[in-house]
Amino acid sequence: MLPVPPPMLPMLAKRVSAIPEGDDWIFEPKWDGFRALVFKDGADIIIQSRDEKPLARYFPELMGPLGSMLPERCVLDGEIVIANDRGLDFEALQQRLHPAAKRINQLAKETPAAVVFWDLLCLGDRDLRDEPFRARRLELLSVLAKAEPPLHMTPATTDRAVAADWFSRFEGAGLDGVMAKSAVGKYEPNKRTMLKVKHERECDAVVAGFRWHKDGEGTAVGSLLLGLFSDDGALHHVGVSASFTAAKRRELVEFLAPYRENALENHPWKEWATADAHQDGTRKPGAKSRWSQGKDLSWIPLRIELTVQVAYDHMQGTRFRHTAQFRRWRTDKSPKDCNFAQLDVVAPQELSEIFSRG
Repeated sequence: MLPVPPPMLPMLAKRVSAIPEGDDWIFEPKWDGFRALVFKDGADIIIQSRDEKPLARYFPELMGPLGSMLPERCVLDGEIVIANDRGLDFEALQQRLHPAAKRINQLAKETPAAVVFWDLLCLGDRDLRDEPFRARRLELLSVLAKAEPPLHMTPATTDRAVAADWFSRFEGAGLDGVMAKSAVGKYEPNKRTMLKVKHERECDAVVAGFRWHKDGEGTAVGSLLLGLFSDDGALHHVGVSASFTAAKRRELVEFLAPYRENALENHPWKEWATADAHQDGTRKPGAKSRWSQGKDLSWIPLRIELTVQVAYDHMQGTRFRHTAQFRRWRTDKSPKDCNFAQLDVVAPQELSEIFSRG
């Protein structure tokens, strides 16, 4: 039995606004994929998700390399990613969570995954969690010295200037920011002892509708549906803004009420109001998918008259990768001025450069 047996919750990170200063930090790029703990005990290999769910069946192409290139008994922490010539592809990663083995095997050949490791929790009979991170990383470097793709060691630096450079340059490859870890820190499962610095930008978006809060239909707003205009004048659904206080959710019901009147009459998403499928491949605000997990995605349309300023970290294609944060109403800005042209565009950074750094 491994000295660090599964299941185990991974160590977590808390968000900070800037890369920390000081001499005792080790910085790494923040990867945007599926967190994965890998437990190997001889021929037995378990890939565990952040919430202790098994992942191995979704990534069959990783099992052989993990079996042949890792030590006989070990536990590693890292991230499963899928990369293409444009950078990391999180949507391709999500497609792997499919119930059909045939589909998973097909995608494993078409869009193979990789694992980027950054921590070593045990090696042989040694539990390394109480060792300082600096020492654990040196052992991990030794463990992965002869590893080849699809197994990778994340780059790291103790130079804050290099970390700041990564923060800006690597974003175009789909990375999520920069991690800061105490060089002397222990590995503490389920504790937010690491720091993460994530990208955040602001943009103005159209509020084209909303969803009721799951516990307050008719009395509390759950999220605002956001849109941006493309050059051809089409309004694209780009994500939602949520995380309101209970009081704000109730206030929004009254505030939005006048904009509900005759909202569907000339609404650009009129045909989506009752949509239940992604019939043409376009992400529709009311569409169900296997990611919905039974959630009610019905929505209430609003007249295209409201604009809002939101903060977002980065885009995944034409959508906000995560929920956008409400900043303020933009009563001084026309909805027609809320377009994709206002977004920052960062040229992709070659992932091969990231993988080659050590």
